[in-house]
Amino acid sequence: MAEHAPHAAHSHAGASAATVKRQFVSFEFYKISEDFRKLSPSKREKAKKSFIKAVETFKKDGILLSYSTLGFKAETDLMLWRISYDIDSFQRLSSAVLKSDLGPYLKTAASYLAQTKRSTYIDKHQHDGQDGNRTNIYPGRFKYIFIYPFVKTREWYLLSKEERQRIMDEHIRVGTQFPSVKLNTTYSFGLDDQDFVVAFESDEPADFLDLVMALRETEGSKYTVRDTPIYTCRLHELKEALDLLG
Repeated sequence: MAEHAPHAAHSHAGASAATVKRQFVSFEFYKISEDFRKLSPSKREKAKKSFIKAVETFKKDGILLSYSTLGFKAETDLMLWRISYDIDSFQRLSSAVLKSDLGPYLKTAASYLAQTKRSTYIDKHQHDGQDGNRTNIYPGRFKYIFIYPFVKTREWYLLSKEERQRIMDEHIRVGTQFPSVKLNTTYSFGLDDQDFVVAFESDEPADFLDLVMALRETEGSKYTVRDTPIYTCRLHELKEALDLLG
């Protein structure tokens, strides 16, 4: 499964990677049980306050944004976008959430883990705020975020670096035609099932739709194995997202 020998961590490449402080990124999706809505208003309010208190413990560990997926995806109601230099902080938060009064009514519908890494394809394409340059994610607080796991074919990785660069040049050129859409690419190799988790922020869902359609027509799309499920999420303060649930 690994591409390097066991001693590769001591190589120059491994040492260079270790000197760059990179963030871990988690997208955690929750589904609320119907039993929650059967509780009395006072018990629902108590459970929501307990959940918010548990989530607020993450403030000391990193960045957290909350989104509602209610009405957009049947399998989920709520998403927490978590960014931290400490991967264990995700486990601590998930444990605190499950121990909250809302915990018994929560199901983890999906969870994606990744890490930031500088892209190898962007040297020829420099512009302000470029996604590929960043080893740190700074959420733009756009109204919407569109998230999906992404897997490329093994044939893609066997292409020469020059051929992959040529194909990615077209991909990047198309992306820059949609400045209202901000891309956050994170890498999951060895951490989770997918190769990447991509998250597009935008105030305009139509612009993202048009971008995806345009990318379907690029050469690089034939090297895609999987880019589903796709989650459309609406940014809300956590209390607002919970109040939408009843």
